[in-house]
Amino acid sequence: MQEDIPSSGTSTDSTEARLAIAPRVRCVLAGPVQPLGRTTSGIAKQPVAGPCSVGPLGLAGDEQADRAVHGGTDKAVHCYAWSNYAYWRSVLPDQPLWHAPGAFGENLSLDGIDEHGVCIGDRWRIGTVLFAVSQGRQPCYKLRLRFGVADMPLRVQDTLRAGWYLRVLEPGLLQAGDACTLVERPHPDYSVACLLALIRDRAIIPAQLEPVLALPLTASWRRLFEGRLRSAQVEDWRKRLEGAE
Repeated sequence: MQEDIPSSGTSTDSTEARLAIAPRVRCVLAGPVQPLGRTTSGIAKQPVAGPCSVGPLGLAGDEQADRAVHGGTDKAVHCYAWSNYAYWRSVLPDQPLWHAPGAFGENLSLDGIDEHGVCIGDRWRIGTVLFAVSQGRQPCYKLRLRFGVADMPLRVQDTLRAGWYLRVLEPGLLQAGDACTLVERPHPDYSVACLLALIRDRAIIPAQLEPVLALPLTASWRRLFEGRLRSAQVEDWRKRLEGAE
């Protein structure tokens, strides 16, 4: 079931309410690439004890199988809201992966914040690391393999519970329990959920897309939104959601 998100973004009052309790890191996770069905993936991550070093390409000891769509400087760290797990437990109660962080391959499981409470271009200090919010996650077919649910990628996309990526501006150390401190919010009207909703809802109206192109978008999201504006058509999702060639 889709959730309605205002196309103009997240209001200041709503954001302040969501940040009334300081967000914190529940768990830090990393791991190597492993087999997943007929392919490979770094989605099966494990908790990291104690301080973890974070560099421009992410957490020490963390790997991604396909650097064309995961990892790199624009997607160095993947965040996922622990509060989202309550929803997944309610709709898919027999899935054992819901009982601990890491089901979605996140590097940081966060308390007190979700896709509605972070905005594109935000700067966050976690431990001694300074991050910028780069984009939301676009779920792919590997979530189907991970959970054994045929339409899982589409479920994640439709509910906007996809998580988001961080770019590392200043390397350092972080660990479970660290506070997430908002340093700067240059684009308060464009939450991650807002942009994910534009993608999900197949937005092609210039009045919606033109302001988005003024944001500090990653190269992949800039191509996506520029392509829609230029062609007035939506990109083909089959390869991403179904693994279709």
